[in-house]
Amino acid sequence: MKKTFGWFRKIAMAEGVSFLLLLFVAMPLKYFANMPTAVKIMGSLHGVLFVAFVVLAWEVKGDNRKSFLWLLKAGLASLLPFGTFVMDKEWKKEEAMITVL
Repeated sequence: MKKTFGWFRKIAMAEGVSFLLLLFVAMPLKYFANMPTAVKIMGSLHGVLFVAFVVLAWEVKGDNRKSFLWLLKAGLASLLPFGTFVMDKEWKKEEAMITVL
């Protein structure tokens, strides 16, 4: 369903941003400014978004008859910095195709 795919893309972007903030803001604050709370807060937020990403990826796979390879690519994108941003171009095309079908 297009609605599920739309939510998936939004959560993927939020998950990607939270990952970058965790890596490039919170982690340096923890190790260079002695502010471990930044990682606790950002890590928790990123964890929630990651779980939502996985759940929605599973739903998109099922709703749109995506392959297991599609799910693996989505999972890999979530583990690599900037991965969800790179994949969003492909996901946008896939979402548009749902409307056509």
